[in-house]
Amino acid sequence: MIILDSNKKNFFKELDKIINKRKIVDKNTLQTVEKIINDVRRNKDKALVRLERKFNNNSKIIPNKKEIAKAIKLLDPNIKRAIDDIHKRVKDWHSKQKTKDIFYKDKLNNKFYYKNNSINSTACYVPGNLPSTLIMCATPAIVAGVKRIVLCTPSLNGKLNGAVYYAASILGIKECYSLGGASAIMALAMGTKKVKAVDKICGPGSKWVALAMRRVFLEGFCGIQSANMGPSEILCIADSSTSPEIVASSMIAQSEHSTEAMAILLTKEKKIIKKIKISITKQLKNLPRKKIASASLKKNGIFIYAPTDKAIISIINHIAPEHIEILTKNFKKYLKNKIIAGSICLGPYSSMALSDYGPTQHSLPTTSSAKFSSGLSVKDFLIQTSYNQLSKKGVAKLGKSGYLMSNFEDLAGHSRSIKKRMEKK
Repeated sequence: MIILDSNKKNFFKELDKIINKRKIVDKNTLQTVEKIINDVRRNKDKALVRLERKFNNNSKIIPNKKEIAKAIKLLDPNIKRAIDDIHKRVKDWHSKQKTKDIFYKDKLNNKFYYKNNSINSTACYVPGNLPSTLIMCATPAIVAGVKRIVLCTPSLNGKLNGAVYYAASILGIKECYSLGGASAIMALAMGTKKVKAVDKICGPGSKWVALAMRRVFLEGFCGIQSANMGPSEILCIADSSTSPEIVASSMIAQSEHSTEAMAILLTKEKKIIKKIKISITKQLKNLPRKKIASASLKKNGIFIYAPTDKAIISIINHIAPEHIEILTKNFKKYLKNKIIAGSICLGPYSSMALSDYGPTQHSLPTTSSAKFSSGLSVKDFLIQTSYNQLSKKGVAKLGKSGYLMSNFEDLAGHSRSIKKRMEKK
């Protein structure tokens, strides 16, 4: 774990060194993804089966109804009730995000429309043990009106995760593929005999999955979520009133996701840094995912001293983290400022770990992409189309400036097209 002082001359340079390491993609990873994508492109289903056997010890791309029913039957009833509860809350929240069409008519009787239509299909890519992620990805698509929603989730040693498939059942998802990794993304984007192509792919995944998503988007196969959803991040703001144990638990909670996760403490109180470090050491001792969390904190754990609230806001917006917990006594004072982040938890009772289970979204922007994108929402599954209906008076009036501008921009075809409408009786 690294301690930084924002008063130091090279503070932002040192901070960026740590943050930017997570954004660099090594050549081996790029080459591996490229190789997998081209393999699926050439060999389609044969490549999928071969790669599934290699990476997931799975030889069945499409699970049958009996296998799914058996996996669901073995699921603990308490987990089913928890999934039901999360689904209800997430659905209620996302239902409030419905957008309205826009209609405008001017004095010349010109009519302009802005209509929202759902995309035709989407695939929810879900890591094998995360039913909550399926709920988060599929629910906004359902609210948007997407008719065909596909589940793509890897099995482990040929075994299906009953919790993920139970979530699929209550969401009404019937088209399921037992696939994982970059090969799954290429299959969903391109389509094969066994896997039907989709218009958009959403959901988190490994660095191989994230790279594959970008690649299929660049090739024009399908859309992907706007945010970069990489390894998890949290930034905690603490003061002398904050419980060190709570801060430590939040930093560990994000760090147990993967060795590439990032946990940051930001405080005006130097004394609390030592207390939190001690608490982290204690809490790691009996953590089942101790190795992962420890490695993550060692590599990407940062304690930052910032002397003023102004400095704190500046550092937050420079990092633009996925998650923020404001755990100070007077958290409301920070809300007067623009804060750039994927999601923010306010006060000592608001745990980011709990927010992962709704009702707000947990598919959020990472690696500073909160600066230009937001978490998954209903809008991600809508196509917004504009309509123009001009009257005879309207084209006569608007056409003058359009005709002049198109000539100025050396677009003779444009000016001729406009003029013909202006001359039409």
